[in-house]
Amino acid sequence: MKHIYQKGKDPLKPLLLLLHGTGGNELDLLPIAGMIDDSAGVLSVRGNILENGMPRFFRRLAEGVFDIEDLIFRTKELNDFLDEAAEKYEFDRNNIVAIGYSNGANIAASLLFHYANALKAAVLHHPMVPLRGIELPNLEGTSVFIGAGTNDPICSPEESTELQKLLEGANAKVQLHWENRGHQLTADEVEAAAEWYRKL
Repeated sequence: MKHIYQKGKDPLKPLLLLLHGTGGNELDLLPIAGMIDDSAGVLSVRGNILENGMPRFFRRLAEGVFDIEDLIFRTKELNDFLDEAAEKYEFDRNNIVAIGYSNGANIAASLLFHYANALKAAVLHHPMVPLRGIELPNLEGTSVFIGAGTNDPICSPEESTELQKLLEGANAKVQLHWENRGHQLTADEVEAAAEWYRKL
């Protein structure tokens, strides 16, 4: 997978896994990583799917309708890539904090839904429920921040609340943060995520 790796100043800090939104790339969330922890290592990944020329992490059939088969395949692909990257760059595979926005938040949530130890923690900005009707792994010890907009036209407040309940049902510790906004990622939301991260 195309990516940028930046070694952290403090090897004990988590590695920040950055996952962009639809049409973004591996450069998009680098400023966000700096706001959350400027001494942590960074692995910023570009999605392998193109939708009308726009990078994504998995296919969709329509707005809000995921190609579940491709989602499962791409989630495994990303998890395998993290295993390989940890070996190549010599970071702690068990100390990864994902920061995803929109489509990137969805693939990060899918990692949590499928693999118990894929992520130590995750910041999910405007995620949806990646898929329903599966039993989640035991996520005890995993912390999740969900940033949501009360007026988000793509991801309804009900969707955010449902995701929180599903993750908590799998024993994850979840903080749901609301902004009185739409689908955009605001500075206030990033600051709330940074505050949450500092307490990990």
